[in-house]
Amino acid sequence: MPHSQSSAPRGRVRLARGASPWLLPTVATAAVSLARSRRSGRWAAVAVPTTALAAGMLWFFRDPEREIAQGRVISPADGVVQSIMPWKDGRTRVAIFMSPLNVHVNRAPLAGTVTSVEHIPGGFVPAFNKESENNERVVWHFDTEIGDVEMVQIAGAVARRIVPYVPQGTKVEQGERIGLIRFGSRVDVYLPEGVEAAVEVGQATTAGVTRLDRD
Repeated sequence: MPHSQSSAPRGRVRLARGASPWLLPTVATAAVSLARSRRSGRWAAVAVPTTALAAGMLWFFRDPEREIAQGRVISPADGVVQSIMPWKDGRTRVAIFMSPLNVHVNRAPLAGTVTSVEHIPGGFVPAFNKESENNERVVWHFDTEIGDVEMVQIAGAVARRIVPYVPQGTKVEQGERIGLIRFGSRVDVYLPEGVEAAVEVGQATTAGVTRLDRD
């Protein structure tokens, strides 16, 4: 399946789908406080933190265009490789930690068909903590040319909402946007048996760009 091509001009940064419930009230409050600050010192005091918060929200919910890399499995998330762990069934789990400073739009690691999107309730401990495996999460399965590939979006201490963009049965291209996790979190990819990880613990990853597997 061919890689998706962006129609947006290069250099343009869009905002993530699913950001509106957080972004619109923050930006509206900042706009009102700035307008009223011209007449009132009290509103001027309010305008500074609200404007800073709005700017932070705009930065957090940025969704830049990417030139999708070549490779069987590419990173679904911006972040840092937290762990690479062999699984009992022969698969290898690559866990990517996403800080609040990272882009939080996740992308399909391979081209294929979404065979399952399952929301599992859970806790909200920090995503870098081992107990985060029991956090609120969404488990994805993709039917791909190398078989079933599992990806898990895990909510963190601040992230309380995972927003899938596509439903079960959708055919996706490699690198296509498939969901959003609001605020710091983690994404796990399970490489099928026989597929070796090409990344290392501590390595920075870029969604749609960093290749996870080795030839």
